Amino acid sequence: MTLVSYKTLLAPQSYLDASPEKRSNICNGCGTSGWKGALVPETMWGLNISEACQIHDWMYHEGLTENDKVFADILFLRNLLRIINTHGGWLKVIRRYRAMTYYNAVAEAGDSAFWAGKNENQ
Repeated sequence: MTLVSYKTLLAPQSYLDASPEKRSNICNGCGTSGWKGALVPETMWGLNISEACQIHDWMYHEGLTENDKVFADILFLRNLLRIINTHGGWLKVIRRYRAMTYYNAVAEAGDSAFWAGKNENQ
């Protein structure tokens, strides 16, 4: 997968090429879809992180292997840290801690979201 710099983030070229409509059909932001996802903030103490979540959703959609999931999760953390390091201000330390919480959540509990709709015929 080729990554391209997008704003201050890294994203697959396919994400950048997709129309806003296609992105909205695939990506739902931070958290899962439905009411549980509404409980997960799109900000870290006022800092918008939704684009990192959108890219992560896209990569989960496109991924096919366990390595793709691990790569998506690591890139998610890197993108969160890029946002924090660029715009984090004096709250950088606690925002970095929260970024690790988000990363741990997807790394440990993201399997069902990653594998949803895949390998149905196997």
